[in-house]
Amino acid sequence: MEPVRLQKYLARCGVASRRACEALITEGRVSVNGTVVSELGTKIIPGVDEVSLDGEMVELPDKKVVVMLNKPAGFLSAMSDDHGGRCVSELIPTDAYPGLFPVGRLDKDTTGLLLFTNDGELGNALIHPRHHVAKTYLAWVKGSVGLRALQTLQEGVHLEDGITQPAHARVLEQANDRTLLELTIYEGHNRQVRRMGAAVNHPVEQLERIQIGPVELGDLQAGKWRLLDEEEHRALLAATGLSRDRMDS
Repeated sequence: MEPVRLQKYLARCGVASRRACEALITEGRVSVNGTVVSELGTKIIPGVDEVSLDGEMVELPDKKVVVMLNKPAGFLSAMSDDHGGRCVSELIPTDAYPGLFPVGRLDKDTTGLLLFTNDGELGNALIHPRHHVAKTYLAWVKGSVGLRALQTLQEGVHLEDGITQPAHARVLEQANDRTLLELTIYEGHNRQVRRMGAAVNHPVEQLERIQIGPVELGDLQAGKWRLLDEEEHRALLAATGLSRDRMDS
């Protein structure tokens, strides 16, 4: 095989996104053939060089998979937590599919669709802003949302880190001084939907993600997971512009 950059190899192994793998290298946590490597320009030959992370050998997965989880409230979108918090890794089949990592995150109180994959390039593509992969949420917010607030959500909301891209927003229900919104965004700022709600004076009380790109949560029960089928997996690859042949490589 041709030499590849170390961070790209780690991402292909499903360790994390390429950017996160670069951090692992610079932190001195990666070794090649028994020697710690911290230079990002390092190249290795897959199948020839032995790569380890924190002393554990890293290998290319036999098959690339994507797992869907209906995340319940109270779980961190992380594989581990130094402070002992409950993590989504408790809910997914890490033994059956080594190398899984969460694609993006949902905050502790947000529920719904969270994807995991052992394909680092796909994971990175899904969260990279240049691909504009849509994410759809159901949000119960305080108050009765009027046309002005709805228009602001649709045109762009001024946040501390800049104005949001135009979103799709519509009112589904109003009851007891609460409004149920369906909101589709095309970027991934930290706690973006909650911050957008607060910015238009309609704080989010309950939030659930129901769709990422072409993949819908459907009737999957809270706390349960399933593998994406072949059609869903290929549609997800198409949404990011990656080759559909990656499923078989």
